[in-house]
Amino acid sequence: MQARLRRLTADHERVTSLFGSAHRYIRLVQAEGMPPDRYIFEFHINSLVPTDGDQIAIGRSHRAEIFLPLDYPRRPPFCRMLSPVFHPNIDPQKICIGDHWSAGQSLAQLIARIGEMLCYQSYNVKSPLNAKAAAWAQENITQLPLQKMDLIAGL
Repeated sequence: MQARLRRLTADHERVTSLFGSAHRYIRLVQAEGMPPDRYIFEFHINSLVPTDGDQIAIGRSHRAEIFLPLDYPRRPPFCRMLSPVFHPNIDPQKICIGDHWSAGQSLAQLIARIGEMLCYQSYNVKSPLNAKAAAWAQENITQLPLQKMDLIAGL
């Protein structure tokens, strides 16, 4: 249990320093626990969002929740969007991070990867959570990514 507490503390310190206020695209909104094991982040990144009917539009502000389970970091965090997005690997209950998670990965790296997913720098149409979004991505590949930026550098 001490190893988990050390990891949670280190993750919190890193996340606070990177995303507390100065980051251009990602902001830590809330952290719960001592040390925190539940976070809410706001992403200021172009992503697709569903609109009324079957339409999609560009959204520029998105919120995600990350919960770190008791056996974290051996098991991956639980991640879900709190605001609607239209992405092949995101549904209302889950952000699929399985292809990206390893115990050696930091929480900050995971948060940056979610940002990459939101702007379609990262997506997988082979095993989608949202089949409509996967079909859209395949049909509109020349329009992707929606925004080009390096969120991983320096993490």
